[in-house]
Amino acid sequence: MIGAVAALRRRRLAADGDPRALDLPPWRLRGLPVCASTETELDRWLASDPRLAGDDPLRAPRAVIARRQRHGHGQQGRAWSSPAGGVWLSAALPWPAEVGMAASLGLAVAVGLCLRLEIRGLPVRIKWPNDLVLIHATGGRAGPSRVDRRPLKLAGLLPRLRLRGRGCRWARVGVGLNVANRVPPGAVALAAPLGPGQAAPLPWCGEALTALEWAMAWAGRPEAVCALAEQRLLLPGAPVRLDGEDWQPAGLTTDGGLRLVSGGRQRVLRRGFGAG
Repeated sequence: MIGAVAALRRRRLAADGDPRALDLPPWRLRGLPVCASTETELDRWLASDPRLAGDDPLRAPRAVIARRQRHGHGQQGRAWSSPAGGVWLSAALPWPAEVGMAASLGLAVAVGLCLRLEIRGLPVRIKWPNDLVLIHATGGRAGPSRVDRRPLKLAGLLPRLRLRGRGCRWARVGVGLNVANRVPPGAVALAAPLGPGQAAPLPWCGEALTALEWAMAWAGRPEAVCALAEQRLLLPGAPVRLDGEDWQPAGLTTDGGLRLVSGGRQRVLRRGFGAG
């Protein structure tokens, strides 16, 4: 599986005219036919590496990819259904040590995935804080879009940072992308809009790794990542009720928070994902 993913990914990068096809980062990959959770497998892999026993940062990205998960991890510990046919992976990525100077990991990965999906003409948007949804939008790309029908969940992200003191040793993110797998109500797989011929899981594993490479390349540009994410942000059609007041979602902050406004006041809603 891993060799096929790497070969397909190289061909995709070359076809897109991406110069990184000539200088790919040294990914370390592990493929599993089935596991309880790629997050758990990545934990074990990182913990068993003697080079990471001290305070050194991660030097090269690595990922665990499974054909199927029995107990995938979602937001706030929720189970993520992970049958065969989708992309289920957990990755550890080199990331800037100064967290305050880095882009939001969740936003960077979300934008990277959006870019790969948009190449196929898919109307995908970011649903804060950690989902990608497929919609038919009424707005244009000049700003956040509002929609006239219910969006369908296409992918979920679980971003976290491995911190030591005030510095970041590495970033890690779980990615679940519906490709040709069965999906629950309210979700969609890529096979629906693209057709079965364009929805094989192995090539989309390569697309997911390419999206993570984009996130690493743009990690030092928080303002640019935030602007690209806002262009793809799906805003709720109704105000958010907090502390007995209505707040209108207005955009994002560079650290991944959701900006809310009410009159001349502003507050930021943040969703924590825990330490890696």
